[in-house]
Amino acid sequence: MLAASGRVDVDSLVTGHFPLAEAEAALLAAERDPLAVKSTPSDDTQPRSPPATEGTTSMTRLYDDPATFTDDMLAGFLDVHRDTVTGVPGGVVRVTETPPGKVAVVVGGGSGHYPAFCGVVGHGFADGAVVGNIFTSPSAQDAYSVGRAAAGTAGLLFSTGNYAGDVMNFTLAQQRLKEQGIDTRVVFVTDDIASAPASEAGERRGIAGDFVVFKVAGAAAEEGYDLDAVERVARHANDRTRTLGVAFAGCTMPGGTEPLFAVPSGRMGVGLGIHGEPGVGEDALPPAAELARRLVSGVLAEKPAGSGDRVTAILNGLGTTKYEELFVVWRTVAALLAGQGLEVVAPEVGELVTSLDMAGCSLTLVFLDEELERLWCAPADTPAFRRGRVEPRTEVLRGVAAPGDAGSRDRLGGRPDHLAGTAHPDQPSVAAPGSPASRACAQVAVSALEAMAAAMAGAEARLGRIDAVAGDGDHGRGMVKGSSAAFAAAREAAGAGAGARSVLVAAGEAWAAKAGGTSGVLWGAVLCAVGRSLGDDREKITGSGVADAVAAGLKALLELGRAQPGDKTMVDAFVPFCEALTERVGSGAELAAAWRESALVCESAAGATAGLRPRVGRARPLAERSVGTPDAGATSLALCALAVADVLERAR
Repeated sequence: MLAASGRVDVDSLVTGHFPLAEAEAALLAAERDPLAVKSTPSDDTQPRSPPATEGTTSMTRLYDDPATFTDDMLAGFLDVHRDTVTGVPGGVVRVTETPPGKVAVVVGGGSGHYPAFCGVVGHGFADGAVVGNIFTSPSAQDAYSVGRAAAGTAGLLFSTGNYAGDVMNFTLAQQRLKEQGIDTRVVFVTDDIASAPASEAGERRGIAGDFVVFKVAGAAAEEGYDLDAVERVARHANDRTRTLGVAFAGCTMPGGTEPLFAVPSGRMGVGLGIHGEPGVGEDALPPAAELARRLVSGVLAEKPAGSGDRVTAILNGLGTTKYEELFVVWRTVAALLAGQGLEVVAPEVGELVTSLDMAGCSLTLVFLDEELERLWCAPADTPAFRRGRVEPRTEVLRGVAAPGDAGSRDRLGGRPDHLAGTAHPDQPSVAAPGSPASRACAQVAVSALEAMAAAMAGAEARLGRIDAVAGDGDHGRGMVKGSSAAFAAAREAAGAGAGARSVLVAAGEAWAAKAGGTSGVLWGAVLCAVGRSLGDDREKITGSGVADAVAAGLKALLELGRAQPGDKTMVDAFVPFCEALTERVGSGAELAAAWRESALVCESAAGATAGLRPRVGRARPLAERSVGTPDAGATSLALCALAVADVLERAR
């Protein structure tokens, strides 16, 4: 049911327990009232599934260094599947070249979802997968690198879930590939019915429906569809795909000691994401048959108009739920679908799109037509998914060796030229020699970045906890990776005699490439814009010049991120910081004092975001849960501003 505001009515989504005899009536009621499920009193004497435990002890235990978990995982994956896939900077591609005339399909997103995304690279599925850090969008450089490696002569289709960081980074990669003459399209998956109402379907997240869209697009490309047709059928598959999920326990990041969210004993989260986000609501944990009714009711409530009686289904485990448990749930799902006159074609029950060690499951229905059914059922042969018999054929081995240790270290490396506005990423950056004033400014910038990196390392756990309230808990780790990479790149450029522009552009490029995600590309854009404003050849760098450079950084942030004040993002702290700095410097204050006062304004503004509801980004579906907690991006910005204030005071 939709509330008067047009938002999802969470109470309607999460309530309802049905005796088996009432399933058909419930399903019919759900068709009349989307997402609403009428309830009868729960019978606590019924057999119940094992209760979830608050603060579950299940976690990702096996790792060497949490900071290199993704790289270490990829090294093992590539070794095991060396006959099928090979590594390139940013991810993996098929071990064979894309044949002439075949559209390349490249999928991707953050890690922690195996078999998605690298596990589905192979014949009949994807040509490549972009692999970001845990629950973090790959950088634009990652996507560019994998896309360029996979692309043949017939163009390229990117597909990923509809998350702010993925949208931003894959779109930027698309633009760069087009500039190089590679026709590139992007399809974002929006199957999660709990994340936005039907009237805002374009704002929904992509969860297990990713698998369907990727498979259909890959099969179409394998059949010889041209790029227009591959894009068309991928969008068509997305339009016909609906998913609803539940969680019984949260997941734990490698190296973490607590789950990103806890589900109280005997309860379940309803309408979860796949990046460690909690559900949009919560309800009592039901027996398996009742859970099946909940999932079927919710998904059938959004049956597309004009769809027929043939569907495919995915009952997806999220990482810890056992296959045997899923089969128990499927027993009732299959009966309910048959009772609605639906014929299920080639269903899948198992782990296809996971969330580390999350306990839970989701139900995806795809309302088929003849074309979608043929493509869904087409043969595929990948490391994690096989269907039918793939006919042998002569293929050309790719001239790319799987990366060893060195390849893993620079997997996310390269040059994000959309930030620097100069050469393409396959061309090396050249640090311009700076004037004496610019080199002095560059040394201060290096010290500032060092202080920022130290501040982020000290605040990593705190920022992760803040982010986990309504997001995926990766903000602290992303800020640590980005700031440390930026400091290292800036130090190297300054050591070569570069001026402020070259040092900060190098820092921004490294931050965007190494951190990935939304914050990575935004911080990268900010630093590059600040550097371009300061230049390499100024004879004198004044306080007003620094304030103008900060304003240029804010402008780049607003243009790229498209967030506005009040959306509960870092913009809510950056705007007052920039305004305060401009005003104080303009009034004659010395830079260090003006920066300190402005940093305190920034800190206060960041704290005030606790009273806001997020209107954009990954936290938007959990807006109410976010109220009372400050925005993680605004908080990290304030910490960085305060760290820089200390550096400027020492540099007087």
